Amino acid sequence: MSQKTARVQQVLGFVEKANLFSQEFLKLCIYLCESETVRETFTKKLYAQMVSSSKLLEDFLDLHGAKNNSEWYFYRELVSSVRNLAEASYSQKHIYISLPFYHLADTDRIEEAGYVTHKFLVSSLRNICSKALKEASRLDISMPAERLVWDDFPGISSDNHLEANIDDENLKEEQKHVVKITTEFLHISTEFEMHSFYQHYSPEEIGKIVPGCFNEEEVRRFEMAIHSLQSSFDTYVNRTGLQLRKLKLKNLRGYISVVLHLLELTRRLLHYYERHLYEVGYKSVCIKVRDELARAVSPEKVLDCIVNYGLYYVSRLLASGREFAQELLDENIERGTIVASIPQKMGFHARPSLLVAKIVQHFGGQVELCVGYDRFDARSVLDLQWAGGKIQKDDIQEVVFQGDMRALKDIRILASVNYGEDSMGKGISLPKELFYLK
Repeated sequence: MSQKTARVQQVLGFVEKANLFSQEFLKLCIYLCESETVRETFTKKLYAQMVSSSKLLEDFLDLHGAKNNSEWYFYRELVSSVRNLAEASYSQKHIYISLPFYHLADTDRIEEAGYVTHKFLVSSLRNICSKALKEASRLDISMPAERLVWDDFPGISSDNHLEANIDDENLKEEQKHVVKITTEFLHISTEFEMHSFYQHYSPEEIGKIVPGCFNEEEVRRFEMAIHSLQSSFDTYVNRTGLQLRKLKLKNLRGYISVVLHLLELTRRLLHYYERHLYEVGYKSVCIKVRDELARAVSPEKVLDCIVNYGLYYVSRLLASGREFAQELLDENIERGTIVASIPQKMGFHARPSLLVAKIVQHFGGQVELCVGYDRFDARSVLDLQWAGGKIQKDDIQEVVFQGDMRALKDIRILASVNYGEDSMGKGISLPKELFYLK
Protein backbone atom coordinates (compact mmCIF):
# COMPACT_ATOMS: atom_id res chain seq x y z
CA MET A 1 0.00 0.00 0.00
CA SER A 2 1.41 3.40 -1.02
CA GLN A 3 1.75 6.27 1.43
CA LYS A 4 -0.84 8.24 -0.56
CA THR A 5 -3.37 5.41 -0.34
CA ALA A 6 -2.76 5.00 3.38
CA ARG A 7 -3.21 8.73 3.88
CA VAL A 8 -6.53 8.71 1.99
CA GLN A 9 -7.80 5.81 4.10
CA GLN A 10 -6.72 7.61 7.25
CA VAL A 11 -8.65 10.72 6.22
CA LEU A 12 -11.71 8.66 5.33
CA GLY A 13 -11.53 6.97 8.73
CA PHE A 14 -11.40 10.36 10.41
CA VAL A 15 -14.38 11.68 8.44
CA GLU A 16 -16.39 8.57 9.29
CA LYS A 17 -15.70 9.06 13.00
CA ALA A 18 -16.31 12.80 12.78
CA ASN A 19 -19.70 12.00 11.29
CA LEU A 20 -20.46 9.61 14.17
CA PHE A 21 -19.38 12.03 16.91
CA SER A 22 -21.31 14.89 15.26
CA GLN A 23 -24.76 13.30 15.20
CA GLU A 24 -25.93 14.18 18.73
CA PHE A 25 -24.40 17.64 18.45
CA LEU A 26 -26.13 18.34 15.13
CA LYS A 27 -29.49 17.08 16.43
CA LEU A 28 -29.29 19.67 19.19
CA CYS A 29 -28.26 22.38 16.74
CA ILE A 30 -31.26 21.59 14.53
CA TYR A 31 -33.59 21.62 17.54
CA LEU A 32 -32.25 24.97 18.73
CA CYS A 33 -32.58 26.57 15.30
CA GLU A 34 -36.09 25.26 14.67
CA SER A 35 -37.58 25.79 18.16
CA GLU A 36 -39.72 28.73 19.13
CA THR A 37 -37.64 31.34 20.98
CA VAL A 38 -39.46 31.40 24.31
CA ARG A 39 -37.78 31.02 27.69
CA GLU A 40 -39.56 27.72 28.52
CA THR A 41 -38.03 26.06 25.46
CA PHE A 42 -34.47 26.49 26.64
CA THR A 43 -34.08 24.35 29.76
CA LYS A 44 -31.11 23.27 31.86
CA LYS A 45 -31.39 19.79 30.37
CA LEU A 46 -31.05 21.22 26.86
CA TYR A 47 -28.00 23.25 27.82
CA ALA A 48 -26.45 20.32 29.70
CA GLN A 49 -26.77 18.07 26.66
CA MET A 50 -25.37 20.77 24.39
CA VAL A 51 -22.37 21.12 26.71
CA SER A 52 -21.72 17.37 26.88
CA SER A 53 -22.18 16.68 23.15
CA SER A 54 -20.08 19.66 22.04
CA LYS A 55 -17.35 18.85 24.56
CA LEU A 56 -17.14 15.26 23.33
CA LEU A 57 -16.99 16.40 19.70
CA GLU A 58 -14.46 19.13 20.50
CA ASP A 59 -12.22 16.62 22.30
CA PHE A 60 -12.41 14.30 19.27
CA LEU A 61 -11.51 17.11 16.87
CA ASP A 62 -8.64 18.34 19.06
CA LEU A 63 -7.26 14.83 19.40
CA HIS A 64 -7.04 14.60 15.62
CA GLY A 65 -5.45 18.02 15.10
CA ALA A 66 -8.44 20.04 13.86
CA LYS A 67 -7.03 23.18 15.53
CA ASN A 68 -4.13 23.09 13.07
CA ASN A 69 -6.04 22.04 9.94
CA SER A 70 -7.45 24.71 7.61
CA GLU A 71 -10.26 22.41 6.40
CA TRP A 72 -11.60 21.58 9.87
CA TYR A 73 -10.57 24.60 11.96
CA PHE A 74 -13.79 26.57 11.51
CA TYR A 75 -15.97 23.58 12.43
CA ARG A 76 -13.90 23.03 15.54
CA GLU A 77 -14.29 26.70 16.56
CA LEU A 78 -18.06 26.54 16.04
CA VAL A 79 -18.30 23.43 18.22
CA SER A 80 -16.23 25.13 20.93
CA SER A 81 -18.43 28.24 20.65
CA VAL A 82 -21.55 26.15 21.28
CA ARG A 83 -19.95 24.61 24.36
CA ASN A 84 -18.93 27.95 25.86
CA LEU A 85 -22.22 29.69 25.16
CA ALA A 86 -24.24 26.70 26.41
CA GLU A 87 -22.23 26.65 29.64
CA ALA A 88 -22.90 30.36 30.18
CA SER A 89 -26.59 29.82 29.37
CA TYR A 90 -26.77 26.96 31.88
CA SER A 91 -25.44 29.24 34.63
CA GLN A 92 -27.91 31.98 33.71
CA LYS A 93 -30.79 29.50 33.68
CA HIS A 94 -29.77 28.30 37.14
CA ILE A 95 -29.83 31.89 38.44
CA TYR A 96 -33.29 32.43 36.94
CA ILE A 97 -34.67 29.28 38.59
CA SER A 98 -32.99 29.79 41.97
CA LEU A 99 -33.63 33.48 42.66
CA PRO A 100 -37.26 33.11 43.86
CA PHE A 101 -36.26 30.48 46.45
CA TYR A 102 -33.71 32.69 48.22
CA HIS A 103 -35.99 35.69 48.85
CA LEU A 104 -33.14 38.14 48.38
CA ALA A 105 -33.79 41.87 48.48
CA ASP A 106 -34.00 43.96 45.31
CA THR A 107 -33.74 41.13 42.76
CA ASP A 108 -36.16 42.61 40.20
CA ARG A 109 -33.34 44.36 38.37
CA ILE A 110 -31.21 41.22 38.38
CA GLU A 111 -34.08 39.23 36.88
CA GLU A 112 -34.67 41.88 34.22
CA ALA A 113 -30.97 42.13 33.31
CA GLY A 114 -30.72 38.33 33.41
CA TYR A 115 -33.59 38.03 30.94
CA VAL A 116 -31.83 40.38 28.50
CA THR A 117 -28.59 38.39 28.92
CA HIS A 118 -30.38 35.10 28.33
CA LYS A 119 -32.02 36.43 25.13
CA PHE A 120 -28.61 37.46 23.83
CA LEU A 121 -27.07 34.07 24.67
CA VAL A 122 -29.92 32.18 22.98
CA SER A 123 -29.71 34.41 19.90
CA SER A 124 -25.94 33.87 19.75
CA LEU A 125 -26.34 30.11 20.16
CA ARG A 126 -28.85 29.99 17.32
CA ASN A 127 -26.50 31.95 15.07
CA ILE A 128 -23.57 29.67 15.87
CA CYS A 129 -25.66 26.49 15.50
CA SER A 130 -26.88 27.66 12.10
CA LYS A 131 -23.29 28.16 10.96
CA ALA A 132 -22.30 24.77 12.43
CA LEU A 133 -25.00 23.02 10.37
CA LYS A 134 -23.82 24.74 7.18
CA GLU A 135 -20.18 23.91 7.91
CA ALA A 136 -21.04 20.27 8.66
CA SER A 137 -22.76 20.02 5.27
CA ARG A 138 -19.71 21.50 3.58
CA LEU A 139 -17.57 18.84 5.24
CA ASP A 140 -19.97 16.12 3.98
CA ILE A 141 -21.14 15.22 7.47
CA SER A 142 -24.59 13.69 7.18
CA MET A 143 -27.53 15.36 8.90
CA PRO A 144 -29.32 13.22 11.52
CA ALA A 145 -32.71 11.93 10.39
CA GLU A 146 -34.14 11.84 13.90
CA ARG A 147 -35.53 15.05 15.34
CA LEU A 148 -35.68 16.10 18.98
CA VAL A 149 -38.92 17.48 20.39
CA TRP A 150 -39.93 19.81 23.20
CA ASP A 151 -40.80 16.90 25.53
CA ASP A 152 -37.18 15.72 25.41
CA PHE A 153 -36.13 18.73 27.52
CA PRO A 154 -38.41 19.14 30.56
CA GLY A 155 -37.71 21.90 33.06
CA ILE A 156 -35.86 20.98 36.23
CA SER A 157 -38.06 22.76 38.80
CA SER A 158 -41.38 21.64 40.24
CA ASP A 159 -43.72 22.42 43.12
CA ASN A 160 -42.96 19.16 44.93
CA HIS A 161 -40.32 19.73 47.61
CA LEU A 162 -39.14 17.00 49.94
CA GLU A 163 -39.42 17.48 53.68
CA ALA A 164 -36.27 18.76 55.44
CA ASN A 165 -36.04 16.21 58.25
CA ILE A 166 -32.31 15.78 58.84
CA ASP A 167 -31.04 17.66 61.88
CA ASP A 168 -27.96 17.89 64.05
CA GLU A 169 -27.74 18.85 67.70
CA ASN A 170 -24.11 19.97 67.57
CA LEU A 171 -24.90 23.65 67.13
CA LYS A 172 -21.68 24.74 68.87
CA GLU A 173 -19.57 23.15 66.16
CA GLU A 174 -21.78 24.70 63.49
CA GLN A 175 -21.32 28.14 64.99
CA LYS A 176 -17.57 27.84 64.42
CA HIS A 177 -18.18 27.10 60.75
CA VAL A 178 -20.64 29.99 60.44
CA VAL A 179 -17.97 32.31 61.87
CA LYS A 180 -15.38 31.01 59.40
CA ILE A 181 -17.74 31.29 56.41
CA THR A 182 -18.98 34.79 57.24
CA THR A 183 -15.46 36.06 57.91
CA GLU A 184 -14.29 34.81 54.51
CA PHE A 185 -17.38 36.27 52.81
CA LEU A 186 -16.51 39.69 54.24
CA HIS A 187 -12.91 39.36 53.02
CA ILE A 188 -14.03 38.44 49.49
CA SER A 189 -16.57 41.25 49.41
CA THR A 190 -13.96 43.81 50.48
CA GLU A 191 -11.41 42.57 47.93
CA PHE A 192 -13.90 42.51 45.05
CA GLU A 193 -15.04 46.03 45.90
CA MET A 194 -11.56 47.28 44.98
CA HIS A 195 -12.24 46.43 41.31
CA SER A 196 -14.98 49.10 41.18
CA PHE A 197 -17.65 47.12 39.33
CA TYR A 198 -20.40 48.84 41.31
CA GLN A 199 -21.21 51.03 38.28
CA HIS A 200 -21.97 50.52 34.60
CA TYR A 201 -19.27 51.21 32.02
CA SER A 202 -19.35 52.42 28.43
CA PRO A 203 -18.00 50.17 25.62
CA GLU A 204 -14.86 52.30 25.44
CA GLU A 205 -14.26 51.96 29.18
CA ILE A 206 -14.90 48.20 29.09
CA GLY A 207 -12.30 47.83 26.34
CA LYS A 208 -9.71 49.25 28.75
CA ILE A 209 -10.76 46.89 31.56
CA VAL A 210 -11.10 43.54 29.73
CA PRO A 211 -8.88 41.66 29.40
CA GLY A 212 -6.05 44.01 30.34
CA CYS A 213 -7.08 44.74 33.93
CA PHE A 214 -9.59 41.97 34.61
CA ASN A 215 -9.51 38.63 32.80
CA GLU A 216 -10.47 34.97 33.02
CA GLU A 217 -7.69 34.19 35.48
CA GLU A 218 -8.83 36.89 37.91
CA VAL A 219 -12.51 35.93 37.83
CA ARG A 220 -11.56 32.27 38.28
CA ARG A 221 -9.77 33.20 41.50
CA PHE A 222 -12.93 34.76 42.95
CA GLU A 223 -15.05 31.89 41.64
CA MET A 224 -12.88 29.34 43.45
CA ALA A 225 -13.07 31.33 46.69
CA ILE A 226 -16.88 31.56 46.53
CA HIS A 227 -17.15 27.90 45.53
CA SER A 228 -15.14 26.97 48.61
CA LEU A 229 -17.57 29.00 50.75
CA GLN A 230 -20.59 27.25 49.26
CA SER A 231 -18.99 23.84 49.77
CA SER A 232 -18.26 24.62 53.42
CA PHE A 233 -21.79 25.94 53.92
CA ASP A 234 -23.41 22.87 52.41
CA THR A 235 -21.13 20.48 54.29
CA TYR A 236 -21.28 22.00 57.76
CA VAL A 237 -24.43 24.15 57.84
CA ASN A 238 -26.92 23.38 55.10
CA ARG A 239 -27.11 19.65 55.91
CA THR A 240 -28.73 20.42 59.26
CA GLY A 241 -31.88 22.16 60.38
CA LEU A 242 -29.89 25.21 61.47
CA GLN A 243 -30.34 26.89 58.09
CA LEU A 244 -34.08 26.38 58.19
CA ARG A 245 -34.30 27.91 61.66
CA LYS A 246 -32.39 31.02 60.67
CA LEU A 247 -33.58 33.15 57.79
CA LYS A 248 -30.32 35.09 57.75
CA LEU A 249 -28.39 31.92 57.02
CA LYS A 250 -30.76 31.06 54.19
CA ASN A 251 -30.30 34.54 52.78
CA LEU A 252 -26.51 34.32 53.03
CA ARG A 253 -26.58 30.95 51.25
CA GLY A 254 -28.62 32.62 48.53
CA TYR A 255 -26.12 35.43 48.08
CA ILE A 256 -23.25 32.92 47.92
CA SER A 257 -25.04 30.75 45.34
CA VAL A 258 -26.15 33.54 43.00
CA VAL A 259 -22.72 35.19 43.16
CA LEU A 260 -21.09 31.83 42.36
CA HIS A 261 -23.21 31.28 39.25
CA LEU A 262 -22.73 34.85 38.09
CA LEU A 263 -18.99 34.32 38.38
CA GLU A 264 -19.30 31.03 36.46
CA LEU A 265 -21.19 32.79 33.68
CA THR A 266 -18.69 35.65 33.62
CA ARG A 267 -15.69 33.33 33.57
CA ARG A 268 -17.13 31.31 30.67
CA LEU A 269 -17.88 34.43 28.65
CA LEU A 270 -14.41 35.83 29.42
CA HIS A 271 -12.89 32.55 28.28
CA TYR A 272 -14.90 32.67 25.07
CA TYR A 273 -14.05 36.31 24.40
CA GLU A 274 -10.33 35.92 25.10
CA ARG A 275 -9.93 32.66 23.15
CA HIS A 276 -12.30 33.17 20.21
CA LEU A 277 -13.19 36.83 19.74
CA TYR A 278 -10.32 38.89 21.09
CA GLU A 279 -7.12 37.47 19.64
CA VAL A 280 -6.59 34.13 17.95
CA GLY A 281 -3.19 34.61 16.37
CA TYR A 282 -1.73 36.03 13.20
CA LYS A 283 -2.55 33.27 10.70
CA SER A 284 -4.97 34.45 8.04
CA VAL A 285 -7.31 31.49 8.56
CA CYS A 286 -7.56 32.33 12.28
CA ILE A 287 -8.37 35.97 11.61
CA LYS A 288 -11.00 34.97 9.03
CA VAL A 289 -12.65 32.56 11.49
CA ARG A 290 -12.55 35.14 14.29
CA ASP A 291 -14.31 37.66 12.06
CA GLU A 292 -16.91 35.07 11.10
CA LEU A 293 -17.59 34.27 14.76
CA ALA A 294 -17.84 37.98 15.58
CA ARG A 295 -20.62 38.33 12.99
CA ALA A 296 -22.58 35.61 14.81
CA VAL A 297 -21.75 36.68 18.39
CA SER A 298 -21.24 40.38 18.97
CA PRO A 299 -17.96 40.91 20.91
CA GLU A 300 -19.31 44.23 22.22
CA LYS A 301 -22.40 42.56 23.65
CA VAL A 302 -20.33 39.76 25.15
CA LEU A 303 -18.22 42.38 26.94
CA ASP A 304 -21.35 44.19 28.09
CA CYS A 305 -22.73 40.94 29.56
CA ILE A 306 -19.41 40.31 31.31
CA VAL A 307 -19.01 43.73 32.92
CA ASN A 308 -22.42 45.42 33.10
CA TYR A 309 -24.31 42.26 34.02
CA GLY A 310 -22.05 39.60 35.53
CA LEU A 311 -19.45 41.63 37.41
CA TYR A 312 -21.86 44.49 38.20
CA TYR A 313 -24.35 42.21 39.97
CA VAL A 314 -21.59 40.22 41.66
CA SER A 315 -20.49 43.52 43.19
CA ARG A 316 -24.02 44.47 44.22
CA LEU A 317 -24.85 41.08 45.73
CA LEU A 318 -21.59 40.90 47.67
CA ALA A 319 -22.32 44.36 49.08
CA SER A 320 -25.90 43.38 50.01
CA GLY A 321 -24.82 40.05 51.51
CA ARG A 322 -22.22 41.79 53.63
CA GLU A 323 -24.94 43.02 56.00
CA PHE A 324 -26.20 39.47 56.65
CA ALA A 325 -22.67 38.14 56.98
CA GLN A 326 -21.74 40.81 59.54
CA GLU A 327 -24.87 40.17 61.63
CA LEU A 328 -24.33 36.41 61.58
CA LEU A 329 -20.67 36.83 62.47
CA ASP A 330 -21.45 39.06 65.45
CA GLU A 331 -24.14 36.60 66.62
CA ASN A 332 -21.87 33.54 66.47
CA ILE A 333 -18.39 34.67 67.49
CA GLU A 334 -16.90 33.65 70.82
CA ARG A 335 -16.75 36.80 72.91
CA GLY A 336 -14.26 37.69 75.60
CA THR A 337 -12.45 40.43 77.48
CA ILE A 338 -8.76 41.24 77.83
CA VAL A 339 -6.87 43.88 79.76
CA ALA A 340 -3.99 45.42 77.83
CA SER A 341 -1.38 48.07 78.39
CA ILE A 342 -1.39 51.25 76.35
CA PRO A 343 1.34 51.99 73.76
CA GLN A 344 4.42 53.48 75.47
CA LYS A 345 5.26 56.35 75.24
CA MET A 346 3.04 57.95 72.66
CA GLY A 347 -0.28 56.24 73.37
CA PHE A 348 -2.83 55.37 70.70
CA HIS A 349 -1.52 57.62 67.94
CA ALA A 350 -1.69 56.72 64.23
CA ARG A 351 0.49 53.57 64.02
CA PRO A 352 -0.83 51.59 67.03
CA SER A 353 -4.42 52.57 66.21
CA LEU A 354 -3.99 51.42 62.61
CA LEU A 355 -2.55 48.04 63.66
CA VAL A 356 -5.34 47.38 66.16
CA ALA A 357 -7.97 48.35 63.58
CA LYS A 358 -6.36 46.04 61.00
CA ILE A 359 -6.51 43.11 63.41
CA VAL A 360 -10.20 43.67 64.08
CA GLN A 361 -10.96 44.18 60.39
CA HIS A 362 -9.05 40.99 59.52
CA PHE A 363 -11.38 38.87 61.66
CA GLY A 364 -14.46 40.95 60.93
CA GLY A 365 -16.15 40.59 64.33
CA GLN A 366 -17.08 43.37 66.71
CA VAL A 367 -14.44 44.60 69.19
CA GLU A 368 -14.71 47.60 71.49
CA LEU A 369 -12.05 49.51 73.39
CA CYS A 370 -13.48 50.36 76.81
CA VAL A 371 -12.23 53.44 78.67
CA GLY A 372 -14.25 53.90 81.83
CA TYR A 373 -17.87 54.08 80.77
CA ASP A 374 -16.98 55.04 77.21
CA ARG A 375 -16.81 52.48 74.39
CA PHE A 376 -14.95 52.96 71.12
CA ASP A 377 -15.19 50.89 67.92
CA ALA A 378 -11.82 49.16 67.55
CA ARG A 379 -12.39 48.76 63.79
CA SER A 380 -12.08 52.53 63.43
CA VAL A 381 -8.68 54.23 63.52
CA LEU A 382 -10.40 57.52 64.28
CA ASP A 383 -12.34 56.03 67.21
CA LEU A 384 -9.14 54.57 68.65
CA GLN A 385 -7.36 57.93 68.39
CA TRP A 386 -10.28 59.62 70.15
CA ALA A 387 -9.95 57.01 72.88
CA GLY A 388 -6.22 57.76 72.97
CA GLY A 389 -6.95 61.40 73.78
CA LYS A 390 -9.12 60.44 76.75
CA ILE A 391 -6.54 57.89 77.94
CA GLN A 392 -3.80 60.51 77.85
CA LYS A 393 -5.95 63.13 79.55
CA ASP A 394 -6.94 60.81 82.43
CA ASP A 395 -3.42 59.27 82.66
CA ILE A 396 -4.78 55.71 82.20
CA GLN A 397 -2.19 52.89 82.07
CA GLU A 398 -4.38 49.94 81.07
CA VAL A 399 -7.45 49.52 78.86
CA VAL A 400 -10.05 46.82 78.28
CA PHE A 401 -10.88 45.29 74.89
CA GLN A 402 -14.16 43.36 74.57
CA GLY A 403 -15.58 41.36 71.68
CA ASP A 404 -14.36 38.78 69.13
CA MET A 405 -12.00 36.46 71.00
CA ARG A 406 -10.00 35.71 67.83
CA ALA A 407 -9.10 39.39 67.47
CA LEU A 408 -8.49 39.80 71.20
CA LYS A 409 -5.83 37.08 71.15
CA ASP A 410 -3.89 38.93 68.46
CA ILE A 411 -4.37 42.32 70.14
CA ARG A 412 -2.79 40.78 73.24
CA ILE A 413 0.19 39.66 71.14
CA LEU A 414 0.44 43.14 69.61
CA ALA A 415 0.32 44.76 73.06
CA SER A 416 3.12 42.46 74.24
CA VAL A 417 5.47 44.14 71.73
CA ASN A 418 4.25 47.66 72.58
CA TYR A 419 1.95 47.74 69.55
CA GLY A 420 4.85 47.43 67.12
CA GLU A 421 6.88 50.41 68.32
CA ASP A 422 10.12 51.00 70.19
CA SER A 423 10.52 53.55 72.99
CA MET A 424 11.07 56.31 70.42
CA GLY A 425 7.83 55.55 68.57
CA LYS A 426 9.53 53.91 65.58
CA GLY A 427 8.14 50.74 64.00
CA ILE A 428 9.63 47.34 64.87
CA SER A 429 9.20 43.84 63.45
CA LEU A 430 5.97 42.13 64.46
CA PRO A 431 5.62 38.54 65.72
CA LYS A 432 4.98 35.91 63.03
CA GLU A 433 1.44 35.38 64.30
CA LEU A 434 0.60 38.85 62.98
CA PHE A 435 1.92 38.18 59.47
CA TYR A 436 -1.25 39.57 57.87
CA LEU A 437 -0.45 43.08 59.17
CA LYS A 438 2.57 43.45 56.91
